[in-house]
Amino acid sequence: MEQQKQVHYSDYLQLDKILNAQTLESDLLQQHAHDEMLFIVIHQAYELWFKQLLFEIDSVAAIMQKPAVNDNSPELQTVVHRVNRMVTILKVLVHQIDIMETMTPMDFLDFRDMLRPASGFQSWQFKLAEAKLGLKYQQRHGQEYYISQLRQQQIDIIKQAEKEKSVIELLNAWLERMPFFEETANWKQYKSVSDIPATAGNGPFWSDYRHIYTIGLAEAEQKNIEYFDAVFADESATGDRQLSPRACRAALFIMLYRGYPMLQLPFQLLNGLLEIDEQLSTWRYRHMSMVQRIIGTRIGTGGSTGRDYLKGALDKHYIFAEIARLTSFLIERRKLPVLSIEMERRLGFVQG
Repeated sequence: MEQQKQVHYSDYLQLDKILNAQTLESDLLQQHAHDEMLFIVIHQAYELWFKQLLFEIDSVAAIMQKPAVNDNSPELQTVVHRVNRMVTILKVLVHQIDIMETMTPMDFLDFRDMLRPASGFQSWQFKLAEAKLGLKYQQRHGQEYYISQLRQQQIDIIKQAEKEKSVIELLNAWLERMPFFEETANWKQYKSVSDIPATAGNGPFWSDYRHIYTIGLAEAEQKNIEYFDAVFADESATGDRQLSPRACRAALFIMLYRGYPMLQLPFQLLNGLLEIDEQLSTWRYRHMSMVQRIIGTRIGTGGSTGRDYLKGALDKHYIFAEIARLTSFLIERRKLPVLSIEMERRLGFVQG
């Protein structure tokens, strides 16, 4: 029997490569800047975590690309678990800024000019992660900076990712496959609470829900009903929209009735994606605040507008905003329509 190879900790982690990958520009120029080591290590750590994020994103996409994801199987649990792992990694990235902020503005000035034109804009892995999650080119702030400083090989990788199905596109397809309203068998014994005719293809539940939502709006919120119809009924809507009306109806239903066993994992998935957006936003805010503290109104080393560019990205780069907006259409739990017996059975693990 062949003896298993003896693995050594240092060799397995290739520490010789990692621990010898910090070359200080200030030392090469014989102008040693102590904090340059911290700057390099933190950014190397960021890139390693970006690699792990991409690994998790690809695994989630591979599962969700299947023609059907069994919601009552380990598949959806795996997706939720890996999305939650991504959230935890992003929290670590946010907290790394605490370490970076131990470097004062004068500490940074000791080596800042030696870095030009190197810049965070050249982090192709971060741009790739955004693209794979679903941030489209037309949604980006500062499009002129997007790939202008990347190498051609890196540009090609990102452009290829933009041609593939993103996580939010796969989410849309997954939500559209959920037959909550389209199958009339789910609503045979449903007792309507209004006299409003059922919307074609959506059953009596949706007409009831729209009615309950409408009568609960304050006077200043009356325009929300137009917004409601645009989100949930306007099949012709295009533009920057990435979730269809059918997908939005399914997502709202999951949020409303998440207490049922079959909807708990779908709700956790939606919530996890919102948490990814929140952590990315938190990271952008902390990064912007740190940049303002360290360099004030000066331009970035890569030629960007510095703090102003980061502020624009913070305001615009929300990937799962369409899920977040659905909270505008929630109603109080006590006012929720009582589901039909058929639907309650379907949403429990016990069928029949």
